[in-house]
Amino acid sequence: MSKKQDSFYFENFITCSEYACQAAHMLEDAMRHFEPGSLKQRIDEIHKVEHSADGKKHEMLNVLARAFITPIEREDIILLSQSIDEITDKIEDVLMRIYCNNVQTIRPEALDMAEVVIRCCEEVKSMISEFADFKRSKKLQEHIIHVNTMEEEADKLFIASLRSLHTSCTDPLEIISWREIYIYLEKCADACEHVADAVESVVMKNS
Repeated sequence: MSKKQDSFYFENFITCSEYACQAAHMLEDAMRHFEPGSLKQRIDEIHKVEHSADGKKHEMLNVLARAFITPIEREDIILLSQSIDEITDKIEDVLMRIYCNNVQTIRPEALDMAEVVIRCCEEVKSMISEFADFKRSKKLQEHIIHVNTMEEEADKLFIASLRSLHTSCTDPLEIISWREIYIYLEKCADACEHVADAVESVVMKNS
């Protein structure tokens, strides 16, 4: 396989990780400058990003279906492509939950979690940018560890957010709504960790 064909896969991974970062920033901005009346427009905007990410994923799979030789195993390419795309999907899901649950104000703990999601996504992008040189990279493992550390931070915030919700809120519907939103925010960080796990698996296979 030529280097140009080889690089296609890695460049596609990077582009998809950039879409995830874009979606994360859009989510945080929508929450920080929250206006219930503009939520539908915000959802439409983030859906365009998610749709573009889907397009890149399908472009990858179409090329893969015709490829004779690939830089890493086909199963790993598919897993990585789907895992990166899953981040953007989960981020869109958060905004959908806020909209469907008719949220009128954003809890401060949710903003803290959204900020961690942004940092997770940015670290995934840095990790994926380094991934093309995974056989020689001295920084890749560091990025993997950072993603895992941030996912643990998101877990702690999730627990603290639930605790705060149940100790400060008396409206059962609000508790149900925010519990669901927190779960979806935590899933965003989980999705980032899944990408890091997939990258680490490829490195181990090719060591």
